[in-house]
Amino acid sequence: MRSFPYVLFALLASAIAQKLEKKNAISDNVGKVYHYQPEQVHLAFGETTRDIVVTWSTRDDTKASICEYGLETFEFVQKATEPPKKFVDGGSAHSVQYIHRVTLSNLQPEKRYIYHCGSKLGWSPQFWFRTPPTHADWSPTLAIYGDLGNENAQSLPRLQQDTQRDMYDAILHVGDFAYDMHSENAAVGDEFMRQVEAIAAYVPYMVCAGNHEQTYNFSNYRARFNMPGGTENLFYSFDLGPIHFVAFSTELYYFLHYGLKSLVSQYEWLVRDLETANRPENRKTRPWIITFAHRPMYCSNDNGDDCSKHETVVRAGLPVLHMFGLEKLFYEQGVDVAIWAHEHCYERLWPIYDYKVFNGSLTAPYRNPRAPVHIITGSAGNKEGREPFFKVMPKWSAFHSQDFGYTRLKAHNDTHLYFEQVSDDKDGQIIDAFWVVKDKHGSYVEE
Repeated sequence: MRSFPYVLFALLASAIAQKLEKKNAISDNVGKVYHYQPEQVHLAFGETTRDIVVTWSTRDDTKASICEYGLETFEFVQKATEPPKKFVDGGSAHSVQYIHRVTLSNLQPEKRYIYHCGSKLGWSPQFWFRTPPTHADWSPTLAIYGDLGNENAQSLPRLQQDTQRDMYDAILHVGDFAYDMHSENAAVGDEFMRQVEAIAAYVPYMVCAGNHEQTYNFSNYRARFNMPGGTENLFYSFDLGPIHFVAFSTELYYFLHYGLKSLVSQYEWLVRDLETANRPENRKTRPWIITFAHRPMYCSNDNGDDCSKHETVVRAGLPVLHMFGLEKLFYEQGVDVAIWAHEHCYERLWPIYDYKVFNGSLTAPYRNPRAPVHIITGSAGNKEGREPFFKVMPKWSAFHSQDFGYTRLKAHNDTHLYFEQVSDDKDGQIIDAFWVVKDKHGSYVEE
């Protein structure tokens, strides 16, 4: 039997331990930093260009997602609300944040709106955006790039400046974000989204998935963005001016361990969407069809990537069976321009189909070309640097550059598209520019 002093000591020690535990619990509670302030604000087109989706993030649950907005001269006179959604990153820390999405519907065309977002617990700064015309007879300007990282983001400052000067009607980010969004328990993704807020909070930021998004079945990509179409941002289309834009995921061809269902669904959707866009009545309204996705069908990079091989999966289809290949579909449905990234460079191809060049003529190769025009624009800047080219370039490659930079597109009208490549290495100099001119749009198949 233990002595009375021993028992008394044990009771006192237990009481002290309980008090310390309670004190520590209170200290932990007092010491928690609550994150209610909206950040990572970005825009996207909704199901029509009269709808704008505003997305932002908070670390803690604010219980409400509110966007107050109005025409610039009338302050905040309208309000849209939706509940936030909890997102748990797949990393070891299982980092939690709350993604807020609010759709501003039935906006007036050709107006400048101001907005801020948040809740009664905290509001963002005031931002603005312009709504486009609803008709097709106008000339949108876009910035286009892929492979932009948190580190070595060479093009980011110039793109931020361009946006603040109101140069663009939309942005196309053609896959590969942050390098990588899931890295450091998604902290790299958070910082990247803060970096692009100076662009994406003012201009619809339209995206597609790249290979660097695939971790945890594209969970960061699926959660952070909100594209139209209800496919978790994997494939969708939208109309802007005289252009029908088609976004899709090349990554569904390469990460088959996530299942074949999404690839089948995407291919079937692409067939339907392109067939509809190519109908004469739709070509009359919006004659241009431009696709954008991450991994190219063709490239002249000396790095062993799939696009440097003859039987590219995206172009020819899955090995052996050759199922779900897209080049023939694009040729049959008259895709005008196919935009890609993945290779950390810029490359412009001659009009091409099945490795054959189909220039409009010797003197005007892009006037009434007889095959799609391919552009690779993956040089916005990231920690992986630049990609090498073959020492002997293939005949179908018209221009190539390792300069960091990005592409601009202006759709002048039904017959003229203008592209130019901005070099950040050369302080914004235009290192390549060309027109695509078409008097007639439609299938390239000769009847």
